[in-house]
Amino acid sequence: MVFKCRVSHLLLLLLGLSLSSWGKSYSAQEIDQLIQSQYASWGIQPLKTKTVKDPSIQLEKALKIFKMNRPVTVAVVDTGIDYSHPFLQESLYFKNKKATPSEFGMDFSLKKVTTRPHDEHGHGTHVAGIIRSIFPDVRILPVKYFSPKASGQQNLAATIKALRYAVEANVDIINYSGGGPEASSQEKEILELARKKGILVVAAAGNDGKNIDSNKEGYYPASYRLSNIISVGSYNPQVRLLNSSNWGDQTVDLAAPGYRINSAFIQPKQKTNSEIANALAATSPVSEMMTGTSQATAFVTGAAALIKSMYPHYSAEKIKSIIVETVEKEKQFEGKVASAGRLDISKALLKAKELQEPTQKQKKKKITQPKQRSKSSRQVARDQ
Repeated sequence: MVFKCRVSHLLLLLLGLSLSSWGKSYSAQEIDQLIQSQYASWGIQPLKTKTVKDPSIQLEKALKIFKMNRPVTVAVVDTGIDYSHPFLQESLYFKNKKATPSEFGMDFSLKKVTTRPHDEHGHGTHVAGIIRSIFPDVRILPVKYFSPKASGQQNLAATIKALRYAVEANVDIINYSGGGPEASSQEKEILELARKKGILVVAAAGNDGKNIDSNKEGYYPASYRLSNIISVGSYNPQVRLLNSSNWGDQTVDLAAPGYRINSAFIQPKQKTNSEIANALAATSPVSEMMTGTSQATAFVTGAAALIKSMYPHYSAEKIKSIIVETVEKEKQFEGKVASAGRLDISKALLKAKELQEPTQKQKKKKITQPKQRSKSSRQVARDQ
């Protein structure tokens, strides 16, 4: 008995969990603080009136039944991160350890690869903030590929390096809030490797307002149609698909909040070295609103991270299936997204629990029985 206890304790330490974190859940006060945070948005804040349709992802209900059984690492392949942002700093991990000012991710956007993926754009910080607002204990690995000064070909080359790094790092989930109009055999090969390794990839459908089911109008990596990729469109508070959101009832799996989404943003000290800006940043952490399928993608990634943490043995395909099958159906989404619905993380967690219970019964029963791309333009998927 003592030996089993020590083995379990050792296993927890190897996984990066303290004994107090095992089976962790969130109190009503913690949930309320998260939902009312200055970095929260209408996407996670439920409407308290029954006269108007609630456009949120039902996070409050989901967190009430959530229990953390394993830490989950999400690679945010994007424009980098504001390491100093107070909402994100404790969530940043690099090489399975807490990030430091000199090592807080990977930057493939420059000729010389560094471990300091500073975010001069704000997009990566914003996306990471949405993921963290859904799952406060998520581990975020920032992997930078995008540079506004680079050509489409250069950003694609950096994308391939960034994705390869994330896959080799054995992360649980890759959030890729970007893409381009042409496929890349190298990129697809890496994402197929991710599938073999059980890594889920959540990708933006893009903001060109077109049907990406056609190969001529595809948006990649969302259009690769791999079993481990979830492709995400965006909707507004009136639960209407954004005019800018790409769509496709074969390619786009579901929709999630994507209009004027509030989240963490780069602080003034990343734009200037002035002492005044640094002092302002220290007292007033920045948040900002952004629109696009990039933001919608981050909501789905956060939901997937919750499921993976609660049910670590679930495969990428199973998590994808749970999320897609439990959407809140919307008539106006028919013919636009494959599921004809929008993200509902509360239903998804309940479904995940239902699928788990029969498995546990089967295990108990079993114990009692005797043995028998060329040129491409890569951008972050955000409306201008």
